[in-house]
Amino acid sequence: MTGAPSPTDAVRQFTIGADDDGIRLDRWFKRNLPQVGFATVSRWARTGQIRVDGKRAKPEDRLTAGQVLRVPPGGEEPAREAAKPRARPLSPEQIAEAREMVIRETPTAIVLNKPPGLATQGGSKTTKHVDGLLDAFVEGNAPRPRLVHRLDKDTSGVLLIARTPGSAASFSKRFASRSARKVYWALVVGVPQLAEGVIDAPLGKQPGTGGEKMHIDEENGAAAKTRYRVVDRAGQRAAWVELEPLTGRTHQLRVHMAAIGHPIVGDGKYGGQDAFLTGAVSRKMHLHARRLIITEPKAGEGSGGKLDVTAELPPHFAASMEVLGFDPGMSDASPLREETPEKTPEEKKQAARRHFKQARKEERAPRRARGAAKAQSKPKASKPKAGGKPKAGSKRPAPPRGAGRKPSR
Repeated sequence: MTGAPSPTDAVRQFTIGADDDGIRLDRWFKRNLPQVGFATVSRWARTGQIRVDGKRAKPEDRLTAGQVLRVPPGGEEPAREAAKPRARPLSPEQIAEAREMVIRETPTAIVLNKPPGLATQGGSKTTKHVDGLLDAFVEGNAPRPRLVHRLDKDTSGVLLIARTPGSAASFSKRFASRSARKVYWALVVGVPQLAEGVIDAPLGKQPGTGGEKMHIDEENGAAAKTRYRVVDRAGQRAAWVELEPLTGRTHQLRVHMAAIGHPIVGDGKYGGQDAFLTGAVSRKMHLHARRLIITEPKAGEGSGGKLDVTAELPPHFAASMEVLGFDPGMSDASPLREETPEKTPEEKKQAARRHFKQARKEERAPRRARGAAKAQSKPKASKPKAGGKPKAGSKRPAPPRGAGRKPSR
């Protein structure tokens, strides 16, 4: 956004910045002019006082970078103003820890190489986590960076952090639409029978675990797909595999590999004692987010286009690779699937229409089936026999036209 807010008794004009591209009009006010309440924005829009490039606009309309937004005077509601979150003070050691994880910085993103054992977010018993270290990247009045996806506590590797609310929204859309491509490296117990394939097994929360553990649930589970490829093998003892999640379920890679009989080395939660190898191989989990490829929003020089980042292996993983005789140079962690081109707005509308039409069709099917069943269950009315009296309550057949009239003379 460009153009500082002028006095409230004058008309204000703002040029929509790249960080606000695609945002709803009402959300723009909440982000940039929080002192103006939603009721005021709705009234201004209804009376035509808000203009975008000179045209009337509705609260739900989407804004585009470069458009000029006209805001009428007044409307301030100080009591509703949202206080900006202050950066929490961190110790020099915490700041250094956060900075040591950085492997790439752009105007829209900070990419970290998360070490194993560090949680992504806090919880009831988790006080040290990545989210708590993000205040190390707050400069001046800049917004606090925010998480857009997660890695399990014991999983290491690429973790993307958005610098601004706008870039967070853009990256979140990429992850939700599966256009972001992630490749994991893992060491698994044994060697899969097929050198590569797709594991298609729905996942659900395992009863009795408080939601802490997932399992294969064919009836009520959410769809989950994982593509894998065996890169190398150490006899029949272990294999080095590349994994690419085609969906994003909790613990998906871990549950899927255990389900085909090859748990990830060190994953006792899903592999039990069978997940540990003897000898010099570490007992820590060997799952690493090796590479991330994602489209970056345009927000100044040095941003936009493809963001392609690779994270180095943690020490225990690298040592186990050496013990098992695996050469990291054998793979560049290329995605196993072709990139899905991003849909145009018109294609998205057509897809939404098809989805709605199919949903209506599926909704009507049971009703039609019930209607057909009722029609079949109803007894058919039988014709009265010739000369017989009609049953009580039944209507007499109408006489033919002209019957009962006297002949004309």
